[in-house]
Amino acid sequence: MRGVVVVEPNKVEIQELAKPVPGPYQALVKTDICAVCNSTDAKVVTGHFPGLTAYPLVLGHEATGIVEAVGEKVRQFKPGDRLLSGMLFEFAEKGLSSGWGGFCDYTLANDHDAMVADHAADAEHGWFECHEVQNVIPSDIPAEETALMCTWREVLGAIEQFRITHSKRVLIYGGGPVGMSFVKFGRLLGWEWIGLIDCLEWKRQKAMEMGASAVFAPDDPAIREQGKYSVIVDAVGSPKIINEALSMIAMEGSICVYGVLADNVFSLDKSTAPYNFNLLFHQWPTRRLERESTGTLVQWIRDKKLSAGEFVTHRYPLEQINEAFAAIKSGKTLKCLIDF
Repeated sequence: MRGVVVVEPNKVEIQELAKPVPGPYQALVKTDICAVCNSTDAKVVTGHFPGLTAYPLVLGHEATGIVEAVGEKVRQFKPGDRLLSGMLFEFAEKGLSSGWGGFCDYTLANDHDAMVADHAADAEHGWFECHEVQNVIPSDIPAEETALMCTWREVLGAIEQFRITHSKRVLIYGGGPVGMSFVKFGRLLGWEWIGLIDCLEWKRQKAMEMGASAVFAPDDPAIREQGKYSVIVDAVGSPKIINEALSMIAMEGSICVYGVLADNVFSLDKSTAPYNFNLLFHQWPTRRLERESTGTLVQWIRDKKLSAGEFVTHRYPLEQINEAFAAIKSGKTLKCLIDF
């Protein structure tokens, strides 16, 4: 089978790999679409994802496909199901490690519920925490929307973790897929006011189409003229943004950082901040909240309130994976899909 391998930082190849064999709690999933994560995948490709340094590695974690076969202890999956977040953590090829391994013709998904019921949800039985969100998606939800759910459900889970309620005035830094999801979901959830900051005009326009109340270039003085904000979301993951937000956050407001910070150590200048404020980090998905968000997302999709078409700007066949990463690096894409 084909797999996307980051041979070394900034060198991506499609290689032939051994097809995986499902274990007793696993489903074999034939991939049809993957979504590229503009943040995590790009950082892995360039060698800047903290803690992930064992190259060569197999990339990808936003994959969806159809179940072909299941192990004898699987109860939640059956052949023909559409499944989300298939991955590969082990490979027959010597020296090959995993960057979640979803960008392959075939992946594996574990039946988390069956493993919990059988007291087998542990490392000894090959369990990882991400198995909790390897879920079946209803058959009426298209593959494109299913692939986008990897981003959507984590953002919706983060909103719950950040405790952003409908009455909040929310300012968002960054018009990538995550920032746009905050805008879109904030409008669907009834947030009072939503602003977005991005350096690219087309992304600012896209945010307005998603339901933003106002958009700003980073140097726009109107950002501060709006007054203090009850919530500021850093959807980029930047110490510079965190420090800038300190002077604009309201008393007892929250600065919410989404994504993995590349900096292990950074300075915080609170001289312009109010006495009381919250600094919240969401650097890794909360799997329970991700899973719980699926039902809301499915309903929004069924109600035509949410669609992949609002987010997907580029689509490539697998053979053009390097063109996809070049487009992401250029800043021309919002969300990119890869067809298998």
